[in-house]
Amino acid sequence: MSRLHVEISGKGPDLVMLHGWAMHSGIWGSIRDQLARHFRLHLVDLPGHGQSPMWETYSLEAIVTSVAEILPAESIVCGWSLGGQVALKLALSFPTQVSQLVLVATTPCFVKREDWQWGMDQSTLLLFMENLEHHYTQTLNRFFTLQVNGGCDMTHVLAQIREHFFQHRQPDGHALRAGLQILLTTDLRRKLADISQPVLLLHGENDVITHLDAARWMHQQLPHAKLVGFPHCGHAPFLSHPNQFITSLYDL
Repeated sequence: MSRLHVEISGKGPDLVMLHGWAMHSGIWGSIRDQLARHFRLHLVDLPGHGQSPMWETYSLEAIVTSVAEILPAESIVCGWSLGGQVALKLALSFPTQVSQLVLVATTPCFVKREDWQWGMDQSTLLLFMENLEHHYTQTLNRFFTLQVNGGCDMTHVLAQIREHFFQHRQPDGHALRAGLQILLTTDLRRKLADISQPVLLLHGENDVITHLDAARWMHQQLPHAKLVGFPHCGHAPFLSHPNQFITSLYDL
């Protein structure tokens, strides 16, 4: 597998940033310079996104192994949404390389199950996967809108998402479908108790993609966790509430 594309800047403790589904590392652009004053930032493009090449074999395990290869020792790993699931699995599989986790709008199980009510309907994700084949642009635009729903200043945040998205080439279609498959099948709930690192949970209180109660549940299950809720906030708190988001990371 080809190495992942990583942009490194700043000085301080190593902070690795993992973006969410359909995005790339440019999504952190509005907070990058401020974070680089306190951290040595590693902005990662997941495979098939941004400037990272697509792989023939695409799975959560493969992504985690590849991130581990470029991960500095004792890194703080910050993952947003799908990137948060990568971060969780990274902490479980390579615990000595991860000193602390920051999980942004993350859930251990993305879809609803009989014993898990705080996920999306499986049919919604399957419809996203089907529509990518025939209505690529409309499907992504719908996803962008879901990310800002429930938040304040939705028009401005949506404009930021679209601006960052188009900074690089659009993600590989196979990568998008494979990413949805990861979201459909991943269930890390029973593994959370094995995470020994401190975990900071950052979650929008009005998130319609990953419910706040999923973060509350994780807060109860993780041995060393702190939960920070963002009022009037959807799925991207670092865009709608950048100052509060940055302050939370400064306090690590």
